[in-house]
Amino acid sequence: MPGFEIFGAEEKEQILEVLDTGVLFRYEFSEQRRGIYKVKEFEEKFGAYTGAGYAQAVSSGTAALKVALKAMGVGPGDEVITQGFTFVATWEAILEVGAIPVFSEIDATLNMDPADLKNKINNKTACIVPVHMLGAAARIEEIIEIADQAGIPVLEDTAQAAGGHINGKYLGTFGKCGTFSFDSVKTMTTGEGGMIITDDPKLHTEMSEYHDHGHDHAVNPGGRGGEGRSFIGFNYRMMELQGAIGIAQLAKLDSMVAAQKKNKHRLKESLSLIPGIRFRELMDPTGDSATFLSFSLADSDHRKRVGKVLQENGAAAICWVENSWHFYPKWEHLLAGSTQTRSGWPFTDPGGKRRVVYDPIALPVSADLLDRTLVYPISIRMSETRLQDMEEAIRKAAEA
Repeated sequence: MPGFEIFGAEEKEQILEVLDTGVLFRYEFSEQRRGIYKVKEFEEKFGAYTGAGYAQAVSSGTAALKVALKAMGVGPGDEVITQGFTFVATWEAILEVGAIPVFSEIDATLNMDPADLKNKINNKTACIVPVHMLGAAARIEEIIEIADQAGIPVLEDTAQAAGGHINGKYLGTFGKCGTFSFDSVKTMTTGEGGMIITDDPKLHTEMSEYHDHGHDHAVNPGGRGGEGRSFIGFNYRMMELQGAIGIAQLAKLDSMVAAQKKNKHRLKESLSLIPGIRFRELMDPTGDSATFLSFSLADSDHRKRVGKVLQENGAAAICWVENSWHFYPKWEHLLAGSTQTRSGWPFTDPGGKRRVVYDPIALPVSADLLDRTLVYPISIRMSETRLQDMEEAIRKAAEA
């Protein structure tokens, strides 16, 4: 899964071009950098790869979510619907802009359930954030249709699914905008870093300005510091070294996905031996980025027996109900409304009234599904010895 597995000469060459200029900042220093603008080049190439009109690089996938939400005008008084199976960054960003996260159930795709989405929409819903979790697509076309009927924009959290697509249309290009993460364990990585793509020029301009303290980036005689500002912003800039690595990694993305697909297919064949196994529903198997292999068993007891055998034989799989970063009932700080602020914001308004209280058993369908589900991360490079060891462990688990 992580792109660092194949760091090589290409990344080094791109990095050295930056170091030779001495310019790590993405803006200004035109004479010193001698025409080398790595972040800008990365944006252009990522936009072209996905088929998006515009791409805005930022400092992380989490920052991408916040910058996108700010540009879309989401803030206090708004609700944003996302799913209860995601990384904490999705709802952290919603709270960061002052909005309230509302969580939907997931379905057999392990992503947002469109039927439950309909139940959660109300007159406060300002945005819908489906997550293409574990590298595979949500029912994004159905979600877009529901959102369009309600007049609500969709922001696709594509952090874990770079390179994924449905019928040739890349994930992240279905909604108003799509966000990506390039952190240290993503298929393509820049260590930290993120990207937002959109076809909306006004949205792109707002994102560009907000992520750089509100600067409008207009050419002016005063150079850096002479720009105008239409609104306040913050600092979520990507630096040139990250952009350089991103260029090299993007060029390898298709080959990385292909390698993951090969390894995933091999393990899936072995897992098919387990009685009663069901694999995750994929919207388009050819468009799967193959970063994870997810499978469900008949019930929780069967999942525990299979999981125990796999672990005892050196091929442990992940059970998300036991993971504290990705599933709603495990987010103790969210459920408790824990915050550093004296006022209790964002869970409590300045007047002392609680804005939202989360029920840990509010998503029973998701809890049941994930309690029966095991997951394998798929690496780009998996040795023949490792694959054989995993296959042997799976054969033993089939008897559990």
